[in-house]
This record gives sequence, C-alpha cells and structure tokens, in this order.
Amino acid sequence: MRIVLYTIAVLWVAGAIFALLHTLRKTKRHEQLIAGWPKVQATVTGNVGGWSGGSGGSSRSRRFYPTYQFATPNGILYAGESEVSYRNQQVPGTPVEVAYNPANPNQSFQMSSDSKAILGCLMPFFALFSLLLFWVAGNFPLG
Repeated sequence: MRIVLYTIAVLWVAGAIFALLHTLRKTKRHEQLIAGWPKVQATVTGNVGGWSGGSGGSSRSRRFYPTYQFATPNGILYAGESEVSYRNQQVPGTPVEVAYNPANPNQSFQMSSDSKAILGCLMPFFALFSLLLFWVAGNFPLG
C-alpha cells in the first residue's frame, strides 16, 4: 500500500515540475519575443468582462481585461486588448505600458510583472506541498 502512496506523490511532483517548467518556458518565450519591441504608454479605453477558471473546486470569479489605445511615434493610433486580467474594471483614461510589434503594431501586449511574482510564490508552495506529500506517504498508518 505504501508503494501506491509514494507513486501518487511521485506523479504529483512530476506533474508540478512539468507544469512549472512549461509555464516558465512560455513566459520566457513571450519575454524574448517582446524584448526588442518598443514600449509606449497606452490609455485604457474600456474593459471586456470574463470569468476566471474556477478549477479544483474553487468558485469562478468575474475578471476584467482592459482594452487600450496607443499611438506609434509616427502618430498612428492602434487598439488592443490586454491579456492581463483584473478583479475590478480599469478606469478609462488610466495609463498602461504596452509593447508593440514594430512590423505589425496591431500585435501588442500589456507589460506586466505579475506572472513572475505568481511563479515565484507557486514554486515554494509546490516544494513544500511535495515534501508534505512524501512525509504523509511515509508516515501514513497502514494496518
């Protein structure tokens, strides 16, 4: 029976490591993509409503994705929708920093360091939870 508990713990750790590595690679690719792009101040023009995942038994919550407008140095206006969600609607007129593709200014992303902070908080959580899981597997009363 103990082997089953250890197998579950190993599968948990493997899944957590895979998920973290996948997210880190995706974040790094995104950062490399926009590293050379010009950054400009955009202005929030509105919000698009959506819902958070609500997975793992947690309740879904309303999230808002700001829409924004920015001008390139030659004065042409472009609009975009942020991939960064907020719990509350952003006030129209609020400035946000945006990186845009100079070859195709219709492709733009709101700059945010939240993903790094979230990953930084998740890694210790996964490590501690994994240690706890192995401790429980080793100390679970059998019989």
